[in-house]
Order: sequence, then C-alpha cells, then structure tokens
Amino acid sequence: MRDTKEITVNGAAGRTWAWARVGVLALLWGSTFLWIELALDALTPVQVTLSRCVLGTATLLVACLGSGRRLPRDRTVWGHVVVAAFFCNALPFALFSIGQQTVDSGVAGVLNATTPLWSLLIGVVIGSERGLRPVRLGGLLLGFAGVVLIFAPWQTTGPVGWGALAIVAAAASYAVGFAYMGRNLVGRGSPTISLSAAQLVAATGLTSLTLPAGGLTPIEIGAKTAIAVLVLGVVATGITFHLTYRVIAAEGATNAATVGYLLPVVSVALGAIVLDEVLSLRMVAGMVIVLVGVALTRRHKQALSPSASADIPPALSAPRA
Repeated sequence: MRDTKEITVNGAAGRTWAWARVGVLALLWGSTFLWIELALDALTPVQVTLSRCVLGTATLLVACLGSGRRLPRDRTVWGHVVVAAFFCNALPFALFSIGQQTVDSGVAGVLNATTPLWSLLIGVVIGSERGLRPVRLGGLLLGFAGVVLIFAPWQTTGPVGWGALAIVAAAASYAVGFAYMGRNLVGRGSPTISLSAAQLVAATGLTSLTLPAGGLTPIEIGAKTAIAVLVLGVVATGITFHLTYRVIAAEGATNAATVGYLLPVVSVALGAIVLDEVLSLRMVAGMVIVLVGVALTRRHKQALSPSASADIPPALSAPRA
C-alpha cells in the first residue's frame, strides 16, 4: 500500500514539474517578441537579427562543449544545415524584426502561431497529408480566416499591412524549414544539439551577408537595449533551444507542442503589461479564431509534432529527434 501511495505522489509531483517546465518554456518563447520590440528601439532589423544569431550561436557552442558534442563534419550534412538555417533562422528572424517595426509584439506572437496551419497546408500540397478529415480541413480554413481578420486588408494599408505580411511569411518560412529538417537532418545520426548549434552558425553567416542593408548603421546602445539584445540572444534563442530538448526528451512531443498554444497568450499579455499595447475587438476576435483553427487541425492526430508549434527553433522542432 505504501509503495502504491509513493508512486502516486511521485507521479503527481512529476506531472507538476513537467507542466512547470512547459510553462517556463512558453514564457521564454512568448517573450521573444517583447525583446525584439525593445531591441528595435535602437537597432535596425538586420542588427537585431545578427545579434540574436551571434549570441544564440555562442550559447549553443558552449552547450556543445559542455556536453562533449562536436559540430557535424560531413559536407552533405552542412549543405542541409545551410538550407535549414535559411528557412528556420535567418529568414524568419529577419522578417519578424522587419514586421515588428509596425506590428505590436502581441499580434506578432499570434500571427506566428499560424505555423501549424502552414505546415498542414504544405503537407496537403506535397501529398504527405492524405485523407484530410473535414474537422482538420475546417480548422485550416478557419485559422486562415482569423489571419485575414487580423490582417484586415480592407482597411489596413501602408507599413502596418506590410509588417503583418512579413510576420505571416516568417511563420510560413518556419513551416518550410521544419518540413525540410524532418526529411533531411533530424534522426539521421547527428546529435540534435550539434545540429542546432550548426544551424545558428550557418544562420549567422547568412545574416552577415545582409549587413550592407542597414546593418552598418551607427548605433547608440543604452542599458535597456543592451539587456533586451542579451536576453533575446542568450535566453530566447540559445537557452530556449536547449530547454526544448529537455521538454521533448522528458515529457514527449505532445507537451512540447502545447507550448504553441500558450505562446500567443504570453506574447499578448507581455505586450499589454510591459508595452501598453492596445488590442481592438477585431484583433482579439482574429486571435481567438486563429487559435481555435489551430486546435481543430490538431484533432485526430495521434502524435503532435513540436515542429508545428509557434516560434519553435529549427533543429528542435521535429519529434524524430
């Protein structure tokens, strides 16, 4: 009897700790948009993207060194890593920074949550999603309807409209990158921590090529900007990548995917509390519709992939790891 009671207590404690880790991960991911917003007060989009990649790379290289892992040495692997780094890091990171020049951080977080919708749409196009159930198809259509409501093309023009479009394109880029990762990198013998570090190394190189497009602008960094950039690179990019491994390994892909539903709530809350962002009724309605649509697309799936959750780092995003 005592053993049974101890197992029950330990199981409850384990579940509590598991959800605590998921909550921490959601907070870190969801705060990404806040740090980008603060960094953009003094830096250009290219500078924000490059600093994020550099600091994230340094963090993961230290993690590799500490765990005794090495970067991949195979040229074929590095070729795939460069492609993945473009779609999962360099391009979406830049698009988020560009988009958030005119779009609030909370809205950016919700638009980023459309990644599962793009993943499903890509699956339908390439034929990996067959026999799509009506519920999931309805969720796909409903989710994109929510995006249209947030985007409001009938009344949103100019930089705000282009900013929202950039963020939606970033979410679609994640989906392309995740599909590429699943087909060519993850589960093929290389440690995931090594692939993740290698991707950020490649992303840093790719982003460096964009320095002439605003990256060489003189800057004056105050304490607020320095803290925002440091947290964005080290915590929201580097440490969050590593914590994702822990969640997938300990709690499985389902709990990792759960973060995707919590992330928009965190981004909206932080935007309202820290930045005094105001949401219109139309924006709120669009957010709710997007999240309901995403939830419907996940129904009847036996295994949820963390690659479908929003703003999930590339090399960590497939359950095949």
